[in-house]
Amino acid sequence: MKVELYNYIRAAQKMNRRQMLKGSAAVGAMAMMPKGAAMADAHGNVRAEILKIPGVGAGSPTDSDWQKVGELCLGATKENVAEGEFEGVELTFMGLNNQNLHNFLFRGFLKPWEAYTGATINWIDLAQADYNARLQQSIATGTVDFDIVEMGAPFEGDVLGKGLASEMPDWVKEQIDMDDYVDYLKEPVGTWDGKTYRVSIDGDCHSFAYRTDYFGEGSLTGRDVPTTWQEINEVSKELIGKEDPLTGLPAHGYLDPLKGWGGFGFYFLENRASAYAKHPNSPAWLFEPDTMKPMVNNPAWVQAIQDVMDLIEAGAYPADQINADPGTTAFQQFLAGTGSMLMWWGDVGSSARTSDTSVVGDVVGFGINPASDRVYNAQAGEWEETRNEAPNMAYIGWGVYVMATVEGDEKKKKAAWSAAAHLGGKDLSLWASAYPSGFQPYRQSHFQYEEWEEAGYDRAFVEDYLGSNADSYNHPNAAIEPRIPGIFQYYSVAEDELAKGYAGQYGSAQETADAIAAAWEKITDQIGRESQIALYKASLGL
Repeated sequence: MKVELYNYIRAAQKMNRRQMLKGSAAVGAMAMMPKGAAMADAHGNVRAEILKIPGVGAGSPTDSDWQKVGELCLGATKENVAEGEFEGVELTFMGLNNQNLHNFLFRGFLKPWEAYTGATINWIDLAQADYNARLQQSIATGTVDFDIVEMGAPFEGDVLGKGLASEMPDWVKEQIDMDDYVDYLKEPVGTWDGKTYRVSIDGDCHSFAYRTDYFGEGSLTGRDVPTTWQEINEVSKELIGKEDPLTGLPAHGYLDPLKGWGGFGFYFLENRASAYAKHPNSPAWLFEPDTMKPMVNNPAWVQAIQDVMDLIEAGAYPADQINADPGTTAFQQFLAGTGSMLMWWGDVGSSARTSDTSVVGDVVGFGINPASDRVYNAQAGEWEETRNEAPNMAYIGWGVYVMATVEGDEKKKKAAWSAAAHLGGKDLSLWASAYPSGFQPYRQSHFQYEEWEEAGYDRAFVEDYLGSNADSYNHPNAAIEPRIPGIFQYYSVAEDELAKGYAGQYGSAQETADAIAAAWEKITDQIGRESQIALYKASLGL
């Protein structure tokens, strides 16, 4: 039945959003039936029970909630691990502490696991802006001081390619049910040289979030929801000087983050650029595959940078936007009632209805990455006057990886993989998708919207939010980034040059893009151009 569900969701791009969700819910329900009514009922009861902790509208989850969820999801662990089996084992886990999510939740989820298994976990907490530098330092110096790491697939070239991780045992694959992943997270993602290393805990595509009190009949603008970047820039300028209908403060349009974020901020320029630059005739939109020549200074990318510069010049952004990183735009601005449009990961969707800090839960809608009314054909070297959509599969999701530090100690190795499997468990992942966690839906079974309704979400919201994710995952022209060594070196230096361009230190968008391209060429030469070409082509399936 899992194959049927997979094929069903793959066909979703030919269906409308409402039809897809209803169909996947029905097929998903059948997919969970076969092994006996008792097992199916128990499984279903766990999912229903955890989704009521604390319940949508009951305030933000707390540490006690995370621990309750972790305890209820221990069933799979108990099938593979005896009580107290890891007594005396100490593990070190490195991950994020953004917005009091990520590692904070992991602590709660794993406390019942620690109590049952006897293992102890020590934590290395990093801000997102510090993450890339800390990981790269460990790789470069060979001083990996952690046994488990929360990491995104783009780093696999650096970590897996250097043999720094532990290969996943078969029992873990069965415990976490990898067949349930959405298609784009399956092999080769999480693998290297045919070996599997990653427990996925996230999907990561960027979705478009907008305020319904700004768009539609009777709204502030009276306009339809913008569907292209050209429309977004137009309406952002029109909103200058108007008043926000929810807060009474100045109204704003689209929220671009103008401050870097340890390389992660580059994804937000990519959102604009993908619609201009990701032509359906090629999977390549960052580098030319045969030469690794950067495409980041071609007319498509220059247009994306110019879009942002135009809004800066017009005064369309909130005050001091030059110091707003992506965390600010999502959590301190959009969810708090500043601005009307945003591209972000799925956190905004779940947080809008379940976070104490959100004031927009009743006036938020979702869609895929906006299109462009023209696309640059890099192969032909010219613009084509045709509409183009290219959802940005930004970061290919967070995963949990076990490091090679555990090799040679079978007890420690099993403990590390058991902890990773618990965090990536099928039921626990549903809760993390529905509540503020730092993660978004990434399994086929996450698209059973009746389960979300039982938690307290209304159907229209669920269809809209989950639909924006499904439409992006299944899009035929999705912009997928390469898993090549040094990818975040490229992104980080691009952020540095963009900051200079936004501050007026370069004379134009073209000069800014040229500076990024020149820096990228140096990185490629440092790493090794021929090896980068080979890995880049492989990552694109060329």
